[in-house]
Amino acid sequence: MTVTTRQDGHVAIVEFTRPPYNFADLDLIESIGAAFDAADADRDVRAIVLQSAGKVFCAGADLANANPVADGQKTGERNPFYVAAAKLFAVNKPVVAAVQGAAVGAGLGLALVADFRVAGPQAKFAANFVSLGFHPGFGISAVLERVVGRQRSLLMNLTGRRIKADEAANWGLADALADDPHAGALALAQEIAAGAPLAVQATRKTLRGALFDLVQKQTDHELAEQSWLQKTADFAEGVRSVNERRPGNFTGE
Repeated sequence: MTVTTRQDGHVAIVEFTRPPYNFADLDLIESIGAAFDAADADRDVRAIVLQSAGKVFCAGADLANANPVADGQKTGERNPFYVAAAKLFAVNKPVVAAVQGAAVGAGLGLALVADFRVAGPQAKFAANFVSLGFHPGFGISAVLERVVGRQRSLLMNLTGRRIKADEAANWGLADALADDPHAGALALAQEIAAGAPLAVQATRKTLRGALFDLVQKQTDHELAEQSWLQKTADFAEGVRSVNERRPGNFTGE
């Protein structure tokens, strides 16, 4: 896993890579958080692009082999993965995400950290948790609604449906479409960075409101629901079925 940062004018480009699916785990989220902190501390940076390498933006967490939401639950402490995830929403500089492929589960949550999403032709967005016998996490149960509205959030969360780029743009889940989403995200970030930086940050803070507090509270609730659901037979079946690329055979147990 690598997270690198380079600068193009007043834009910091934060890129992560964990081939082949860019799975999210604690190390990755903490590394992105460290890159965000560095960008916040750099007065020359006025906007951030969050992007990944490869064909997939982020396929979520690898629940079959390294479930990050299982950590910290035995002691009743806050889950480190969600502590790091919530912290991403506290970044002060505007963020544009470049989504070139699937943003699924925690990958959708990571895309929702950004203020804007630029999607490529192969982009897909999915809150696939119920397909795993699981509850949404990463603050998705609160943040997605702010972007697409209550009914579309409900539809995505209760069906696990994959929303393709064109539909995502119609819904406002993608703010722009681009054949090269990395270039498109950089162009949008540069447009933002052309504004007066103090005014941009102050306006963004006003419009986002207490988003960090909301996500922190919501991830605590999400974790409580995930804790008991991951002990069910349906969760075990959901993880197996996804790995075997077949529909789940759920029993409600």
